Amino acid sequence: MSLVLDILSWVSLTAGSVFCVIGAVGVLRMPDFYSRTHAASVTDTLGAGLVLLGLMFQAEEFIVLVKLLFIVIFMLLINPGAAHGLVKAAYAQGVKVKTNEEEVADVDTD
Repeated sequence: MSLVLDILSWVSLTAGSVFCVIGAVGVLRMPDFYSRTHAASVTDTLGAGLVLLGLMFQAEEFIVLVKLLFIVIFMLLINPGAAHGLVKAAYAQGVKVKTNEEEVADVDTD
């Protein structure tokens, strides 16, 4: 049983790390604020959730498992709302959305 938990743990930790790296690349490569926020929020929820799941598989004490579970629940409840609030505040302040026409114009001028 310990070998199965170790394998599940490492698969979850590796997948979470890969999602975090992919999200970081997405934040760097996306064209505007809204796309970057989406990449960051998905990475924050999925990548960190998988890392915490991997840590849950490694928890030897029940109290550690419960604490990690509370962190995951808190993260799943708070992160999407925080990302929505951030985007809504940026939109209210007039941050522009980059459209396809602007992307084509950027490519043509380079």
